[in-house]
Amino acid sequence: MKDKRIRDLNDRFRRLRQGNGRLFITAGVQAHGPVFVAEAICSVRAFEAFTPDNDPYGEHDFGKLEVREEWVMWKIDYFDPTLTAGSEDPGDDAKTCRVLTVMLADEY
Repeated sequence: MKDKRIRDLNDRFRRLRQGNGRLFITAGVQAHGPVFVAEAICSVRAFEAFTPDNDPYGEHDFGKLEVREEWVMWKIDYFDPTLTAGSEDPGDDAKTCRVLTVMLADEY
């Protein structure tokens, strides 16, 4: 079950920051100040509202939520460990660097 392995790795990185990955917070999110950034990160970590519409492949790699009346989106992309190309196997943490981007919806 490759999709389950990818989902588990994504959840582990998103919730606990464990595994091979990077977190990026966009300028739009940062412009709202450190308290907003912290709330957005906590909300992304706690996100569980996955549906077939926002998670069609079951990988838990995308979400949209509201923080202080602002729509925030997050996305996990899969790169090779050097961050120069896409990962050849997102189900293998040794071959993948997960990049979690937290952004305002209008930055997407």
